[in-house]
Amino acid sequence: MKEASLKELKDSEGKTLSPILPENVKNYLIDIDGTITDDVPNEEPERMVTCQPYPDALDILNKWFDEGHIITFFTSRTEEHRTVTETWLKKHGFKYHGLLMNKPRGGNYHWIDNHMVRATRFKGHFTDLIKVNKEIEVFEKPES
Repeated sequence: MKEASLKELKDSEGKTLSPILPENVKNYLIDIDGTITDDVPNEEPERMVTCQPYPDALDILNKWFDEGHIITFFTSRTEEHRTVTETWLKKHGFKYHGLLMNKPRGGNYHWIDNHMVRATRFKGHFTDLIKVNKEIEVFEKPES
């Protein structure tokens, strides 16, 4: 897979801005426990070795990787679990670019960023994504 190149951006004054991916490349951040395999809590790390991947997750994520999208696993597992996690991902054939540990636990995430963020809640099956319209929360623009 060819690594996606970032597009350099400048503001109206010519100052460099943070680069972005081309529009046709998605930057996926994907949870592990309860999303690509059974929900294994950090308090039971022995299960991290024996859990099985969800077959549809493996197929879709590797397809997205092969299409040129960026796959990064973002997990609540701690650094202490990095080696077992990397070994498990390799054993089961997951293709990915990065592994971020120590995601805050507890859910109810509200991600605030200067880049477009799209969230998709996993509900049991990986498939290609479809577009639907949903209500979202946004910052209110201050009055001038």
